Amino acid sequence: MAALAGRLDGQNRRMSTSNSSKGSLAARPRVLVIGCGFGGLAATRALVGAPVDITVIDRSNHHLFQPLLYQVATAGLSAPSIAAPIRHMLRGQRNVTVLMAEVKGIDRQQRQVHLADGQSLGYEYLIVAAGATHSYFGRDEWATHAPGLKTLQDAFALRARVLKAFEQAESSPDPAQQRACLSFVVIGAGPTGVEMAGTLAEIARHTLKNEFRRIDPASARVLLLEGSPRVLQALPPELSAKAAAQLRALGVEVRTGCRVVGIDAGEVEVETGDGTVGTERIPARTVVWAAGVAASPLGRMLDMPLDRAGRVHVDGRLNIPRHPEVFVIGDLAAAQSRQSDGRTLKSVPGVSPAAKQMGAYAASQILQSLRAPQGQVLPPLPADAPGAFRYRDYGALATIGRKAAVADLGFLQFSGYFAWLFWLFVHIYFLIGFRNRLVVLMDWAWAYWSFQRYARVVAEPVDAEPLSLTKP
Repeated sequence: MAALAGRLDGQNRRMSTSNSSKGSLAARPRVLVIGCGFGGLAATRALVGAPVDITVIDRSNHHLFQPLLYQVATAGLSAPSIAAPIRHMLRGQRNVTVLMAEVKGIDRQQRQVHLADGQSLGYEYLIVAAGATHSYFGRDEWATHAPGLKTLQDAFALRARVLKAFEQAESSPDPAQQRACLSFVVIGAGPTGVEMAGTLAEIARHTLKNEFRRIDPASARVLLLEGSPRVLQALPPELSAKAAAQLRALGVEVRTGCRVVGIDAGEVEVETGDGTVGTERIPARTVVWAAGVAASPLGRMLDMPLDRAGRVHVDGRLNIPRHPEVFVIGDLAAAQSRQSDGRTLKSVPGVSPAAKQMGAYAASQILQSLRAPQGQVLPPLPADAPGAFRYRDYGALATIGRKAAVADLGFLQFSGYFAWLFWLFVHIYFLIGFRNRLVVLMDWAWAYWSFQRYARVVAEPVDAEPLSLTKP
């Protein structure tokens, strides 16, 4: 009996081992994608039809077209025009599961991602595309008085601030307080700052015309502050100069070479670049921060070397050291790419085209790994090696206002009306979905002819206490 029991036990163990082996062979590799911005979405879509199971994790339920976020903040577009539900976008991709959740930890050794609700998800491949957030250069207390613009919540809050500033000026009997309410300061003259300043000037001079009785909205003061010598520092000096000229033509006061040293409720303190002239205090009801970005704090969860902006260093495959299964892409990656000469390396910029290209490349490396013989791991790849990620720069665009923009396509540089038309059609082309393109085109066409912005809805009540310019 004992011998028979032993034989049966051995058969059971062999059957169990056999079934376990069959189950492991049948299981498909799991790919986790953290973040569904431009990079995460591109990676997910590039894996359509691949023999993998993908889980997309994002804190929000929508994909956001960030280049037009300032249009929501300035009442030019409604939120659904530049955002789309992630589930709807990926509904036809049967190998994708979408989770609206927040990541609280990443265990590289156990290959697990821990979520805020207590779940832990395993993976064979991990794509981290968490994006970027605001950077106040160590002065985080400024965030309360000078909000940035990264999310729809940011846009709604900023739109409320802008519109309520005009309302408060209309209701205030104090001329000094009126001037402060009608002063708008934009800090940082990159694309977002330039676009925001130009649009604020248009709202004051055109959109709100004849709508107030006690104040003249056209008297609003819009200041664009930049610490470097010129606006749009990434563009050639000629285009930068044209952009500054177009901003001034719109009524924007452009100040370069000045540094913000203090921000509090109702005032911005600035000094010139050399600091010899002293500081100036500018009363302002509304301050917009567009001066700096930092990588998502999620990058620190990988416990890997970071650069000064908090980005994770990656190799030519966009992998972190010693972990070929982990890819970091988009604004979170400190990646380098070969230039057109094939030898020079340059940092990949934190722009949406780069994120898209990195997402598609990471997906291609996962597919290449799946095609490799079982157990074979793709070796690390230097950034200058053949087959490494290579960023293709198709140019830069920035709009300044109505019929005013600059375009740098590398082989061609132009500005003014035709640059504005080019900017308009490029952004419509890359928008999410046919409906979004049609709605935005109609909204922009109407705004062009009428100067009106009908998304001027503020859901918040008016401030309980008026703005005080007297320091305690």
